[in-house]
Amino acid sequence: MTVNTTIPSFCQGIQYFAESLPEFATYGTEPVIATEQIAIASASDRAAVYQTMLAADALRYLTLQITASKQSGHPGGFASIADAIAALVMLGYKNILTEVGHHAPGFYSNMFLDRSLEDMDIATVQNMRDRFREMHGLLGHLSGQIPGLLNPAGPLGQGQHFAMAAAKLHPNTLFPVTIGDGGLGEPYIMSSFGHFNTAFPQVTNFLPILVWNGYSQEHHSMVSTKSDREMIDYWKGNGFAEVVLVNAKDFDNTNQPGDYVDSTQFSFENRMAFVRAVLEGTDRAAKLALSGQLTVLIIKQLKGAGVHKRGAKSHNLYPGDTTEKDYIVSALKQRALTPEAWQLVRTNFERAAGSPASKCVVSETELPLPNLGQLPLTEYPIDSEKKVATTAMGELVVHVGQNDPNFLLANADGNAASGINNVNIGLKIVHPTVDDDYFQGPQGQVYEPLSEDACAGLAAGLALFGARTLWCSYESFAINGLPIWQTVTQAMAELRHPTPSTITLFTAGALEQGRNGWTHQRPEIENYFAAMMRNGNVFPLFPCDANSIQACYEWALATKNKGITITASKSPLPIRVTLEATRQGLQDGAIILQETPGEQTVVFAVIGDMPLIPVFEAAAMLAEQGVGARIVSVINPRRLYRSTDVAWETCTNKDGHFLDEAGFARFFDGDASIGVTGGTSAMLEPIMLRSTCQRDTFAWKRGETAASAGQVMAYNGLTAEALVDRSKMLLSRDRP
Repeated sequence: MTVNTTIPSFCQGIQYFAESLPEFATYGTEPVIATEQIAIASASDRAAVYQTMLAADALRYLTLQITASKQSGHPGGFASIADAIAALVMLGYKNILTEVGHHAPGFYSNMFLDRSLEDMDIATVQNMRDRFREMHGLLGHLSGQIPGLLNPAGPLGQGQHFAMAAAKLHPNTLFPVTIGDGGLGEPYIMSSFGHFNTAFPQVTNFLPILVWNGYSQEHHSMVSTKSDREMIDYWKGNGFAEVVLVNAKDFDNTNQPGDYVDSTQFSFENRMAFVRAVLEGTDRAAKLALSGQLTVLIIKQLKGAGVHKRGAKSHNLYPGDTTEKDYIVSALKQRALTPEAWQLVRTNFERAAGSPASKCVVSETELPLPNLGQLPLTEYPIDSEKKVATTAMGELVVHVGQNDPNFLLANADGNAASGINNVNIGLKIVHPTVDDDYFQGPQGQVYEPLSEDACAGLAAGLALFGARTLWCSYESFAINGLPIWQTVTQAMAELRHPTPSTITLFTAGALEQGRNGWTHQRPEIENYFAAMMRNGNVFPLFPCDANSIQACYEWALATKNKGITITASKSPLPIRVTLEATRQGLQDGAIILQETPGEQTVVFAVIGDMPLIPVFEAAAMLAEQGVGARIVSVINPRRLYRSTDVAWETCTNKDGHFLDEAGFARFFDGDASIGVTGGTSAMLEPIMLRSTCQRDTFAWKRGETAASAGQVMAYNGLTAEALVDRSKMLLSRDRP
């Protein structure tokens, strides 16, 4: 290779270059990933080790410089794992995920080096500095909009779900996922690994990489006191067959104190020995994971290795931590490469895996979906025998699963308890023990870990990567799974290609759980969705009967890049609407169920199915007094907002349909209006914002043990008598 004495154009913005590098003339004259190759030939080759070391320093340099450019961001955690990230790329693995949002600047540096960021017009280091932590640029934590990066990363304890989901859908591809030792304190990580491995023992092509650097965000990590043997035993005790651990301390020749050391301070030969151990360990761990062995790779190295500070102090930059600060300047100069070395690293990263990550990782293309054919919808006659809505939806779910092998339903609390045992019968619970009495076996499509996080995590992760899924939960327990569901819905809003919406079914609502008391009565969860409606791609649906729920699921299946929650009772309830009426209600936001004439008209805007019972009773009582009533079932409240209330324009898959003023007036204009819900009053906000008549709300207050749904509603003031009294009070007031 001819030595290039000019500075490559992509290096514009680099502040410091080295004048020379030791042994570059020996090991840096030619890229070790040859033309037309996708990886290094040998993990033991000295030139490959040397160039991997250069790549790790390049990653550290970029991570520190771009964060210091904004006096903000997190360089320290990624710095301690840079050697392993470089090793993965040099070995040809680019489907790299993370559990650690704070590693974002390092992941951006990785995508810059292989040219993925050019897809968002970031072609130089200066571009990257300018757009780090800026709108429409490189946001502080990973999201769905950055080319080449597979998963969003924000709250700890989530990344493993994405890795397992991707591995299940792509069995011949390796999905490494970095996990911080600070985040390892989250109980969800190991429990979700354990259940997934029991359910899908053949899926081992995900590789957790523990970033064991001894520190969390502001203090020592809770696992910092473990010995190497204790850490190995911990992972093996949680089902991992192979543990590959590389400890920088074993290579230290600089007498660094403590159990965690910085490899960048070693002598040249000892650095080479450490990087070789990382490269060989990564190679071995990857091959084990791809060959059917549940494997973890652990890199034990001090947090902040090679950057401005060490330990927890390296975690974050603060105002004043500029690229001119003495300790940052010193760190940048220590990590600086020559222009020739930068070009060498860039060439290797371009060639690795055959192309930039933005062109080859699995999240960059839409996963093909099998045709579901005609859904077996069953339309029950209005006013016929009462039906269980969830059971009616269950028949459709079975059809979806039988026609789509990748489909998975997740439920922590049991489908039978939610009125959808027909799903267990039709799709089977995935379990190593075959038992026909419980409809279970190893080929099932119903995933039942006793953790809402594990349920929501795998279901939402699979949806993000392109598969159809359904997360089912009791309304009262779902809160434990919502953080990752919210993460995925936000990522879907930003994603650059279509993917199936992440769909949920929340059953056994508070009103049905009388005997269980307040422990099972937590409809406040709807506050979560009410707030998320303004995101632009979140649609809470409230079918009013067994026909309605079928139309809601039919609609949800046809959508893309949305978060859709379906909330319904598991009790037999009257049939009130046709399929077609609900389809129109999904478009308009609501359905008129009944109108009775009178001198004045009260509008009841009802969310949910059970709250309709006292509302119909109240309408009958008002009719006896000459007062008319219009009962409106609110099916899709997001449609009832004004377009300016919702950030729909910023979504990749835009849905900008909102009910116009004439349509809203047709539903909700009257002499008085009462919003009624068995959940949170926040879900009624779209109606309260636009209504111009005297109005009020009836909503959930607090749970209590009761013998029936009616008693629970009465405890919360949701009775026909109370509705009638409030109607008359509103009608006696002057119009506002």
